[in-house]
Amino acid sequence: MMKIYINDGLLNEDEARISVFDSGFVLGDGVWEGIRVCEGVPVFLKPHLDRLYEAAKALMIDVGRGPDALTQAIEETIAANGLVDDAHLRVMVTRGVRKQPYQDPRLAVGQATLVIVPAKSPHDPEAAVRGLNLFTVHVRRGSPDIQDQKINSHSKFNCVSACIQANQAGADEALMLDPQGFVATCNSTHFFIVRRGEVWTSNGDYCLGGITRGNVIKLAHAHQIPMHEKRFSLTDVYGADEAFVTGTLGGITPVKMIDGRIMGAPEIPGPITAKLSAAYHAMMLDDARRYRN
Repeated sequence: MMKIYINDGLLNEDEARISVFDSGFVLGDGVWEGIRVCEGVPVFLKPHLDRLYEAAKALMIDVGRGPDALTQAIEETIAANGLVDDAHLRVMVTRGVRKQPYQDPRLAVGQATLVIVPAKSPHDPEAAVRGLNLFTVHVRRGSPDIQDQKINSHSKFNCVSACIQANQAGADEALMLDPQGFVATCNSTHFFIVRRGEVWTSNGDYCLGGITRGNVIKLAHAHQIPMHEKRFSLTDVYGADEAFVTGTLGGITPVKMIDGRIMGAPEIPGPITAKLSAAYHAMMLDDARRYRN
């Protein structure tokens, strides 16, 4: 049985409860981070916490504790659940309990609600050989004046709706376009293609500032692989030599098929995807060892 961290301590998962008036439950009013556990420690923790506190500030949510105290809660959750590898945490902060289930944030009383949910998520080695199947959905990523994609908020209906359409099409993940019809991102991961030895990803205007995405961009530059953050269309995608997605839990996962088109590389993963994947794994291990020291 997993132990869930709520506000000030750990509870057995069958005892873990929040109020039905909690802002996250009634309105999706909160922010969250998914953090991978590697060798018993949270990896890339600082950029994750930086993003969490920045989003909370934008939404005028007082987290109620500083990064050091939150780090301690994260470490306690990892230790209590015996997490070592192939695991992750969902760190969630909501505006707290409301007097009534209405939108006005002034109805929130007391402190923010903190919940840390651990999960053991065994890595699927076959995914690296099988490759993912993506489907381009009609649901678009919105502009910042509608819903700012830079905030990792609990309000994820846009992505959930995209995921539903992809599921119904028999795909693993939804590929989403921006309002102008250029490729933006996937519903829960970030998207990359490889064309003639160059790695392309979107310009980032309509996607979350992904931690793994940023690390892969850095690794491409470090390994002298041409890397471009740019606008590109589905035609560019269909003609790509390789494609892959990035995310906190999966790291780098190759893509085999998009909208029924097989990606160009005969092997999965393709050579550049494989090179970046190995470099990312080494980067993650290095970060874990630095954290312990």
